[in-house]
Amino acid sequence: MGRLIVEQIVSVDGFATDADGGISFFEAIEDFNATDADQLEMLEGVEAMLLGRITYEMFAAYWPTADPAIEPVATPIARLAKHVVSNTLTDAPWGDDAPARIHRGDGVAAARALSDSLDGGVIVWGSLTLADGLLRAGAVDELRLRIVPVLIGAGRTFTPPDLGVRRLALDHAVTHPSGHVGLHYRLR
Repeated sequence: MGRLIVEQIVSVDGFATDADGGISFFEAIEDFNATDADQLEMLEGVEAMLLGRITYEMFAAYWPTADPAIEPVATPIARLAKHVVSNTLTDAPWGDDAPARIHRGDGVAAARALSDSLDGGVIVWGSLTLADGLLRAGAVDELRLRIVPVLIGAGRTFTPPDLGVRRLALDHAVTHPSGHVGLHYRLR
């Protein structure tokens, strides 16, 4: 049985998107992926990615042609099995590679079934609606926060407002020369 990992990139004040739903604050980090050995190490134990439709569309537009010399995570991302939760997509192409498998209906059930079918991890990047459901359901094994050193004042938090209190156990923290911090928590 695999583990389910949710990773969010957030501002210091806890927002995953700005007030208009954008993520331009990510650009505050120069060379975000180039020095992130911790991200590459985590991906060694991951077999699949599961994304919501919006994040899938952003990823599919960028990662299939990303240059591994510039984006070191492009190589492990390319090898991952791709999955997307959507009730509207009819196909989910991924560049020249095999398309992502579409899961309809309950994203939590899809995530649990996928995780149960694998020995390694399943990573959910962004995908705020899907991540909300997974957090509410207590289905997340690991929460990874990549904190961008900016304050944006308003936006969409990375957790649902009705989550309630959840205790986390800090696994480790990593600081990066770019100024961002990685916090890695265990949830169960």
